[in-house]
Amino acid sequence: MTKPPSFAARGWQVPAFVAEPIAERRTRHVTIIPVLNEGERIRRQLRQMQSLGLHHACDIVVVDGGSTDGSVALDVLATVGVRARLTKTGSGGLSAQLRCAYAWALDEGYDGIVTIDGNGKDGVDTLPQFLAGLEEGYGYLQASRYVRGGHSENTPWLRAVAIRLIHAPVLSLAAGKWLTDTTQGYRAYSRAYLTDPRVQPFRDVFVRYELLAYLTVRASQLGYRVREIPTSRIYPKGEAIPTKIQGLKPLIDLLAVLWRTVTGVYHPPADRG
Repeated sequence: MTKPPSFAARGWQVPAFVAEPIAERRTRHVTIIPVLNEGERIRRQLRQMQSLGLHHACDIVVVDGGSTDGSVALDVLATVGVRARLTKTGSGGLSAQLRCAYAWALDEGYDGIVTIDGNGKDGVDTLPQFLAGLEEGYGYLQASRYVRGGHSENTPWLRAVAIRLIHAPVLSLAAGKWLTDTTQGYRAYSRAYLTDPRVQPFRDVFVRYELLAYLTVRASQLGYRVREIPTSRIYPKGEAIPTKIQGLKPLIDLLAVLWRTVTGVYHPPADRG
């Protein structure tokens, strides 16, 4: 099944993707897991989620950015409680991938969306806390390894410095609310927040990591309830760790995204200025 034509009718700019359902919708909320050649990491994470019974607490959907390693084959996903696989076939990076998944989830009627990376670094045992927060009416819930009860291991020093001294303070200033772990992809959004006409996440301006920064600040700006949830984030010891901010160009790109977020460039046209 390709993307529904209703997206265009709503004015949503969503990259081309293919949706392959494995099971029927069963829950009010859905967990979206973006992946790209995560190999055994995603399989191990899905097995852990299944062992904890999380596939009963909320539907689980994998959105693939074009993996070639066979790690998210449909027959594999069917054995670990995954509800559907979405495969982005259009252009773009992570933000484009998430636009596919979020548009599909809203079209399916879900009331809330949790996103967690598929690389096995995040503590999936905290997922019920995000679901509870959505039930309590929060518009945006953010994972944090830095608040009381959170835990981190082997975080690259450059990433830690950038988060604590640049990324989090800048986005907190823009949001009007103190946030500690703003690069985290582990987060949750309510349907009301994502469909608010003052947000409009389904725009082609969101290609790589822009959507994460934008949605981090927009919730507080619009008066939605926001909370951080303590989680663990553990990088594997002794392995090469890719990072978006290693080198001059990625750092410049990061600063450019922050600047555009703070200055309202990503706001819908009617809300700029």
